[in-house]
Amino acid sequence: MEQEEIRPNKVKRFIKETFRVLRITKKPNQEEYRSLVKVTAIGIAIVGVIGFVIFLFKELLFV
Repeated sequence: MEQEEIRPNKVKRFIKETFRVLRITKKPNQEEYRSLVKVTAIGIAIVGVIGFVIFLFKELLFV
């Protein structure tokens, strides 16, 4: 019974905090957006290269 009373309070608090975060966020300007895209692309490329190197070593060592 006690847990049923706690759950709606958690949901209400989560919704309240979500709206608070959405209120204080702002749309990035063009410079911020470009730097974010660059960093994301570099991260994806690094993960891809690491994955390819691991795959290549696996194929060469366990033929």
